[in-house]
Amino acid sequence: MNKVLGDKRAIFVLVGPALLVYSLIMLIPIVWSLFYTVQDGNPITGFEFNGVDNFVTFFQDPAAWNAIGFTLIYAAILTVLQVGVGYLLALMYVFWLRKASGLIRTIVFFPVVLPTVAVALLFQRLFEAAPTTGPVNSLLNAFGLESVDWFGTPGAAFWIIILMDLWRSMGFYAVLLYAGLVDIPDELLESARIDGAAGWKLVRTIVLPLSLPVLLSSLIFSINGTLKVFDTVVALTNGGPGSATTPLTLYMFRTSFTYGQYGYGSTIALMLTILCLLFTVFIFRSTRRDLTKES
Repeated sequence: MNKVLGDKRAIFVLVGPALLVYSLIMLIPIVWSLFYTVQDGNPITGFEFNGVDNFVTFFQDPAAWNAIGFTLIYAAILTVLQVGVGYLLALMYVFWLRKASGLIRTIVFFPVVLPTVAVALLFQRLFEAAPTTGPVNSLLNAFGLESVDWFGTPGAAFWIIILMDLWRSMGFYAVLLYAGLVDIPDELLESARIDGAAGWKLVRTIVLPLSLPVLLSSLIFSINGTLKVFDTVVALTNGGPGSATTPLTLYMFRTSFTYGQYGYGSTIALMLTILCLLFTVFIFRSTRRDLTKES
């Protein structure tokens, strides 16, 4: 094995095909998209070099800033809820349900495998106000309250998106974090219990520090996924009412493929990539700083 790994030709034969496929599928489209950021037009009308005009337009575009605002608020709230609820579920699996957690894990994980459109239709029916009254409004009416136009109110539509995405994803993060918790040695936990650590103290002093790597991975996975939200919003609200729930991804899609502004759409995509990179670096640096202080 050492001879094979030490042979550059063998490495090229083993890695070359995969690297070629990766370059064709990923790297070339990325470079092509960067080329579009300094162009104006589309494949039908042709392209014209415009320098940094697309970037100037982006920073002066109120719709882009509204999309950024929605994306950041949505990502911050949903990331905290996904990782927080997932971690609580994982703790419940390990310390409360234990060996009986298999069925509960399966039930909670089930929404993850459901198609986004099917889940969106389910939530549309649940919160429907017209032409028929959904179960949620029927419950409000039963208590003497008026029906709410959930999808016609920006604030209500936002929280329905949050609720839907949390319901869909919390099972995935619970299983991901559960995998990190079960790797904690039982002997260490028993020693901590003998020393008097129990309940929240055990979690705070032993479990949380030891599960920090998988918790960090969950945070990065979640923040990158929520910043790039697209299918959920399109299926549930299509960015409405108005543009109140339009994330940066949907704004980029409409700019590029509805209005044919490929250059500006690529610029929006680049800004989103930079945003994801900044958050990832921030989480890494913050965690490294905390680990340095502890050591």
